[in-house]
Amino acid sequence: MPSTPTSAPDVLISEVGPRDGLQSVKATMPTAHKCQWITALHAAGLREIEVASFVPAQLLPQMADAAEVVRHALTLPGLTVMALVPNLRGAQAALAAGVHKLTIPVSASAAHSLANVRKTREAMVEEVRNIVALRDAQAPHTQVEAGISTAFGCTLQGLVPEEDVLWLAAQCARAGVGEVGLSDTTGYANPSQVRRLFRRLRAEIGNKTGAAHMHNTRGLGLANCLAAFDEGVRTFDASQGGLGGCPYAPGASGNVVTEDLVFMLEAMGVSTGVDIAKLIAAREALKAGLPGEPLYGMTPDAGLPKGFSQGARHA
Repeated sequence: MPSTPTSAPDVLISEVGPRDGLQSVKATMPTAHKCQWITALHAAGLREIEVASFVPAQLLPQMADAAEVVRHALTLPGLTVMALVPNLRGAQAALAAGVHKLTIPVSASAAHSLANVRKTREAMVEEVRNIVALRDAQAPHTQVEAGISTAFGCTLQGLVPEEDVLWLAAQCARAGVGEVGLSDTTGYANPSQVRRLFRRLRAEIGNKTGAAHMHNTRGLGLANCLAAFDEGVRTFDASQGGLGGCPYAPGASGNVVTEDLVFMLEAMGVSTGVDIAKLIAAREALKAGLPGEPLYGMTPDAGLPKGFSQGARHA
């Protein structure tokens, strides 16, 4: 059973596989299978799922059914239905579909910003303002967050100065988003860097400091999540089976595996609200929708330790 069924979890696990994961693989999961997978993730206790991105179908055919997937997700009780929107047109479509939360990718790397959304960083800040204004006019209860991508380094540009990250985060906060998170899009981050940058981010924007979105490209995903947790971060993006990357960041691969992240936190006595056994079972729906696609995760392969009791508090 989930570790704290009668109280709020200590952390929020935001599942991004149905968006970040599926847009990064060549195959397109059929809509019915997407809906079944999202249902299985919800049944495991996940209460925020990024179900789609609203982008032109010719650019990402994997996301052509975004509105239909959102309609299904909205039927699942207690679920925050989130979608990625790279621009105002995407936000208009997502709001029309009824999503609860918009997330906007804003790259700290000038080179990645042009490759990913074909806009400069300054133009993206203006796009954030326009999206917030649209939200205020049409759906004031919809949450808006900005994710600062390539915050820890960029495969196109290399070093991304921390001052650029903090400047961009502050600009997005002033533009009216509710949260600003940091994304290790390319898997460059290390725990010391994560601690320092999240500490500086909190000093810069206070309680608007948002999620940690880490990749496991170099095997440091969980270590980086733990470093962010130590700095007070309480929302973590993760992808079932470790699916995901960035189509516009060469070499980027491997989101943090949801199953491994949940196990690490629960083993520490940090409640996630997610039932590990049901989460592992949800992999079957993913496998059915993407037959033959490699899935990752140490916990699903090894199984739970003998005597492990989810929800037990450890010294």
